[in-house]
Amino acid sequence: MADTRSHRTATRRAELLGGCALHRHRSLLALLGTVCVATGIAVAVLVPESDGPAWVMAVAGCLAAGVLLLVRIALALLRPNGGATS
Repeated sequence: MADTRSHRTATRRAELLGGCALHRHRSLLALLGTVCVATGIAVAVLVPESDGPAWVMAVAGCLAAGVLLLVRIALALLRPNGGATS
Protein backbone atom coordinates (compact mmCIF):
# COMPACT_ATOMS: atom_id res chain seq x y z
CA MET A 1 0.00 0.00 0.00
CA ALA A 2 1.33 3.42 -0.85
CA ASP A 3 2.14 5.92 1.86
CA THR A 4 -0.32 8.70 1.08
CA ARG A 5 -0.78 12.03 2.73
CA SER A 6 -3.89 10.84 4.57
CA HIS A 7 -2.01 7.85 6.02
CA ARG A 8 0.81 10.04 7.32
CA THR A 9 -1.66 12.38 9.04
CA ALA A 10 -3.43 9.47 10.68
CA THR A 11 -0.12 8.02 11.85
CA ARG A 12 0.99 11.31 13.36
CA ARG A 13 -2.35 11.71 15.13
CA ALA A 14 -2.15 8.16 16.50
CA GLU A 15 1.37 8.75 17.81
CA LEU A 16 0.35 12.05 19.39
CA LEU A 17 -2.77 10.71 21.08
CA GLY A 18 -1.51 7.16 21.69
CA GLY A 19 -0.62 5.81 25.09
CA CYS A 20 -2.40 6.22 28.36
CA ALA A 21 -3.03 9.53 30.08
CA LEU A 22 -0.71 8.54 32.91
CA HIS A 23 2.26 8.56 30.53
CA ARG A 24 1.27 11.59 28.50
CA HIS A 25 0.26 13.86 31.38
CA ARG A 26 2.33 12.58 34.30
CA SER A 27 3.59 16.00 35.38
CA LEU A 28 0.15 17.58 35.12
CA LEU A 29 -1.38 14.77 37.18
CA ALA A 30 1.37 15.08 39.78
CA LEU A 31 0.69 18.81 40.01
CA LEU A 32 -3.04 18.13 40.39
CA GLY A 33 -2.37 15.61 43.16
CA THR A 34 -0.15 18.09 44.97
CA VAL A 35 -2.81 20.79 44.65
CA CYS A 36 -5.42 18.41 46.11
CA VAL A 37 -3.23 17.65 49.11
CA ALA A 38 -2.45 21.36 49.59
CA THR A 39 -6.16 22.21 49.37
CA GLY A 40 -6.96 19.60 52.01
CA ILE A 41 -4.32 21.03 54.34
CA ALA A 42 -5.48 24.60 53.69
CA VAL A 43 -9.11 23.69 54.41
CA ALA A 44 -8.05 21.92 57.60
CA VAL A 45 -6.12 24.97 58.79
CA LEU A 46 -8.21 27.88 57.55
CA VAL A 47 -11.82 26.72 57.93
CA PRO A 48 -13.15 26.64 61.48
CA GLU A 49 -14.00 23.23 62.88
CA SER A 50 -17.46 24.43 63.83
CA ASP A 51 -18.74 23.38 60.39
CA GLY A 52 -18.99 19.80 61.65
CA PRO A 53 -19.04 16.77 59.36
CA ALA A 54 -18.83 18.81 56.17
CA TRP A 55 -15.46 20.16 57.24
CA VAL A 56 -14.13 16.69 58.01
CA MET A 57 -15.43 15.26 54.73
CA ALA A 58 -13.91 18.13 52.71
CA VAL A 59 -10.50 17.64 54.31
CA ALA A 60 -10.61 13.86 54.00
CA GLY A 61 -11.77 14.02 50.38
CA CYS A 62 -9.09 16.45 49.28
CA LEU A 63 -6.33 14.57 51.06
CA ALA A 64 -7.53 11.18 49.79
CA ALA A 65 -7.81 12.34 46.17
CA GLY A 66 -4.35 13.87 46.19
CA VAL A 67 -2.66 10.95 47.94
CA LEU A 68 -4.32 8.35 45.70
CA LEU A 69 -3.28 10.22 42.56
CA LEU A 70 0.32 10.61 43.74
CA VAL A 71 0.53 6.95 44.82
CA ARG A 72 -0.78 5.84 41.42
CA ILE A 73 1.89 7.86 39.65
CA ALA A 74 4.60 6.51 41.97
CA LEU A 75 3.49 2.92 41.41
CA ALA A 76 3.52 3.44 37.64
CA LEU A 77 7.09 4.73 37.85
CA LEU A 78 8.23 1.76 39.95
CA ARG A 79 6.64 -0.93 37.76
CA PRO A 80 8.60 -2.55 34.94
CA ASN A 81 7.95 -1.00 31.52
CA GLY A 82 6.94 2.26 33.18
CA GLY A 83 3.58 0.94 34.31
CA ALA A 84 2.39 0.07 30.81
CA THR A 85 -0.22 -2.65 30.59
CA SER A 86 -0.44 -5.06 27.72
